[in-house]
Amino acid sequence: MLDIWPALPIVIVAENMTSKEDVANIIAALRQHNRVYKIYYRGGQSRDSLLKEFAVIDKPYPVLTSLHLYSDQRLNVPVLPNSFLSGSAPRLRSLTLDGILYPSVGKLLSSTTNLVQLSLRHIPHSRYIAPETIVPSLSTLSRLESLSLGLQHPQSRAHRTRQQTPPLTRAVFLNLTFLDLKGDVEYLEDMLSQIETPILDGCNLRFFNQLVFDTPSLGHFIRRTEIFTTIHRSRIEFLSRAVVVTLSGREEMANNDREALQLEISCEPLDWQLSAVAQILNSFLSSIPTLECLEIIVSPQLCGDEVEDIQWQEVLHLFTSVKDMTLAFEDSVRLVVPALQGLAGDRATEVLPPLQDLFIGTYSRLPSGPVMKAIGEFITTRRVHGHPLTVHYWDAMSGKYVQ
Repeated sequence: MLDIWPALPIVIVAENMTSKEDVANIIAALRQHNRVYKIYYRGGQSRDSLLKEFAVIDKPYPVLTSLHLYSDQRLNVPVLPNSFLSGSAPRLRSLTLDGILYPSVGKLLSSTTNLVQLSLRHIPHSRYIAPETIVPSLSTLSRLESLSLGLQHPQSRAHRTRQQTPPLTRAVFLNLTFLDLKGDVEYLEDMLSQIETPILDGCNLRFFNQLVFDTPSLGHFIRRTEIFTTIHRSRIEFLSRAVVVTLSGREEMANNDREALQLEISCEPLDWQLSAVAQILNSFLSSIPTLECLEIIVSPQLCGDEVEDIQWQEVLHLFTSVKDMTLAFEDSVRLVVPALQGLAGDRATEVLPPLQDLFIGTYSRLPSGPVMKAIGEFITTRRVHGHPLTVHYWDAMSGKYVQ
């Protein structure tokens, strides 16, 4: 039926296709390769029949601007052949391959000088793309604004090719504003050591769990990227399966827009999360003197985890410029305040030395008696040593904090 219409542009959207008739219709549209300018496909876990049909198409798509392919099959990852799209899509501006392998993606990228958004996610380690291999290909994409690369699983030592020293020259992405990377610490360190992003305004880094987080390249990357030099606020969320650190500037707070930097570490229990956060933040936090606000949130699912006060103190010790700290929800207050109480004598000002305001966000009621006592002792000790502190409690009636 497409032949009875004028040669209008074609947009293809195919999601969880099941019937043979549906698949046949989409394939018929795909064969109009001179007219297709957008393709969106999402396959289910049970079948990717359309993708198999799609993969054998070896014609170039001269007007294609957007290609997004998703597959939920994590065991038998679909692989696109080298002949896919004839390796050419000169007008492509947006490309997403999620759970789908395309060994010749480098060839395709070489033909896409207009690419603005690139996302390659859930890459299995059987097809691991080493940073020193992918970065040169990406550096030719002069208009790239958004880049997302994510591994499906941590790399084994056999797959790692971590460089011992950073490269002499880095690839400069002049227009990149958003960066999203997921992998083990070695993979992320290699990527960050090889790129420059002068106008970046948002960055998500997601780490797999491991015992040791050695992140000097992360520290160097943050210090040489302008957006990170004005970080004002930090939020640490200890969740059931991960800990998330969000860093934002004053503008992000006002506009509720993209956060400047988000770090996510997939690990549990709480003591492992604290250890991971302390190691990663230690590589760069001292170089952000503008960070003045800290918020801590602990999930109720972690309330039974045993954690020593010194682990909280090791994390808080890194926030040397924080003036305002918020403990959101009951579990955050119950777990963190005893660690503050344990800072007796001169040690009371070793952690959070410029702290001026402490916000207690137990929204339903005031903290318990022991917690209130601990807060009082901490306030007294700080005042004795010349560091007065004001405590603010959430008032449910007024809907705001009061002293």
